[in-house]
Amino acid sequence: MNKQREAKVATTQEIKDKLGTSILSILADYRGLNVAEMTKLRRQLREAGVEFKVVKNTLTARAARELGLDGLEPHLQGPTAIAFSATDPVAPAKILNEVVRNSKTFQIKVGVLQGKIVGTNEIKALSDLPSREQLLAKVVGGFQAPLSGLVNVLAGNMRNLVYALDAIRKQKEAAA
Repeated sequence: MNKQREAKVATTQEIKDKLGTSILSILADYRGLNVAEMTKLRRQLREAGVEFKVVKNTLTARAARELGLDGLEPHLQGPTAIAFSATDPVAPAKILNEVVRNSKTFQIKVGVLQGKIVGTNEIKALSDLPSREQLLAKVVGGFQAPLSGLVNVLAGNMRNLVYALDAIRKQKEAAA
């Protein structure tokens, strides 16, 4: 095999692996973004734990066929970049939908959510969900509220005991 073919096989395998292991992959048409905007987008995605990669449509189509994602091919027209998220499906949806709102030409094509192809409406719905961190904060807050209530109740009983003992002391002092 020549080096060019080996590189294509390796790239196809990499795309296949990432599509197969990501919770959410979003395909986007990145036309209209200048270098500064693309760099800012990549940085935002990287901070959220998302990999953003410009891909060749033919190699992506081959990887999708190997994974059984036949409905992906019609969306592989024009410039394509994929945001791969292995942990959080909400973060890339939020970030990319924000770019769509601020850009006249950037478009989300389609997504792959846990091995199933989803349209732009589903990706928009994902972006409206609270982030993973917000959900975890709500869970922790839910655990914290009863515990802090218990601490206040126990502290109140101890406070009342101290007041009662102080009243007894004052009573004995007054009697003596």
